Order: sequence, then structure tokens, then C-alpha cells
Amino acid sequence: MAGGEEQSREYLRRHRLPELLHRLGALLLFHRPERPREFLIQVLERVKAGRRAEGEYPFLLDEENVDAMFGLLDVLGQGHIRPAQYRKALKTLGLSTEDLELEDDENITLDVFKE
Repeated sequence: MAGGEEQSREYLRRHRLPELLHRLGALLLFHRPERPREFLIQVLERVKAGRRAEGEYPFLLDEENVDAMFGLLDVLGQGHIRPAQYRKALKTLGLSTEDLELEDDENITLDVFKE
């Protein structure tokens, strides 16, 4: 692979741009705003404020949706899921799993899932 292409991939990975673009696309499709550019600007401003701890990140799912998703994964109603299920759910939501440090025998509770 050429050096420039590798640098580009590293740049995208380091700044998590594919996840951001996936999330923005999902928000657009979910909300279907009349003015998509203005909507995206507002979302990015909320992300920026959230990073400065001045506001909340824009979410596609509300808490009820997250509870329902966890319930679908916890089919036996044990109150926890396995790390593999957790990683797959995060990837499905377009979230990064790179920084997760989980042992295979760990139990992921609803509180951890929401966090």
C-alpha cells in the first residue's frame, strides 16, 4: 500500500471519522430534516459543546431504545450480556470498540451498556 494511502487511513482512524460520518448519516435518516445542512451544523455544534462538557451529545437512541436493545441481547434475562455481544452492539450503532478493554468472562450489565 502506498505511503499516502496508509497515512490517510491512519488519519481517518485516529480521528474516528468513519464513525462520525456513519452517525451523522444515521441521524439524517432518522430525523429527515427539511434543511439537512443546517441540521448537520447544529449536530456538530452539539458534539463540540459536549466535548467541552457544555452540553450533551446528540443521540439517535433514547434510553428506552437502549433498554430494549439490551433486552434483545439478554435473551435469558440474566441482567448481563457477554463482551462479544457488547462489541457487536456498539459496532451496529456505529460506535468504536477500539478502546474497550474487556475480558471474555466479564459480564456487561445494563448500566455499563448504557454508559
